[in-house]
Amino acid sequence: MTPPAPGRFRLAYGTNGLTDLRLTDALALLADLGYQGVALTLDHMHLDPCAPGLAARTAAVARDLERRGLAVAVETGARYILDPTAKHGPSLLDPDPAARGRRTRMLTDAVRVGADLGATAVHCFSGHLPPGTDEDAGWARLAGALAPVLDAAADAGIPLAVEPEPGMLLDRLAAFHRFRREAADHEALRLTLDIGHCHCLEPDPVPDCVAAAAPWLAHVQIEDMRRGVHEHLPFGEGEMDFPPALAALAATGYDGLVSVELPRHSHAGPELARGSLTFLRHATRKAAAPREATPC
Repeated sequence: MTPPAPGRFRLAYGTNGLTDLRLTDALALLADLGYQGVALTLDHMHLDPCAPGLAARTAAVARDLERRGLAVAVETGARYILDPTAKHGPSLLDPDPAARGRRTRMLTDAVRVGADLGATAVHCFSGHLPPGTDEDAGWARLAGALAPVLDAAADAGIPLAVEPEPGMLLDRLAAFHRFRREAADHEALRLTLDIGHCHCLEPDPVPDCVAAAAPWLAHVQIEDMRRGVHEHLPFGEGEMDFPPALAALAATGYDGLVSVELPRHSHAGPELARGSLTFLRHATRKAAAPREATPC
């Protein structure tokens, strides 16, 4: 079998790193720079999923994306979209069923938005295990809270891509596979793989993580990072070696979005968007270059 050609994936940038820009301006910037896609975090400043008129506002964004030739993935990691006092609260693991239900409803709305935008995937994560909560109970809550979202995603024909997030219940690839079992391998369940998180937390080298994730992969995030420190860094400020990771990703045949994830750097968003694209294009070309034979 002929291996897939490198570079089939498409480079994107996350709007959570462009929160100082209007969404229309952010999309214009990314298209003008040469990005092929955008990872759109639904938040109060960018397509608020909790405000009136969501369908009409979504249709306007869809027209803008089409006009600019940008593919889109929908992300749901807004910090204070449901509770202005609790980061990422309430979560899918909240002890209160009504609180969990708020998160479930928001994610179901996100699936509808994703379907209306023609998104490649809708992303989410588990949340932190509340103090005093048994881990098995946490997994049961997660499966129950995401069941309606997965069903909605299946009906819409869009993958729900769950992200292993350091510090959360579903924190590593092994935890994703546990959840797959809890969710009975639901047809809509897929994986968001954050390349930096692999370096930060996974026991295996990043290229091995990428290869292992391939069968379930629907969305990819990327940034620089240091081992054991969950801090998203601009490229060149961490310790990661990107060409091997990108070569591994290209070898899987993945053709979705690879989105730069710099949610704490919006103050320098336009500059970092420009520099990140230059960096990733260079790393992708290097990943695709034939390796020189090692002398005997």
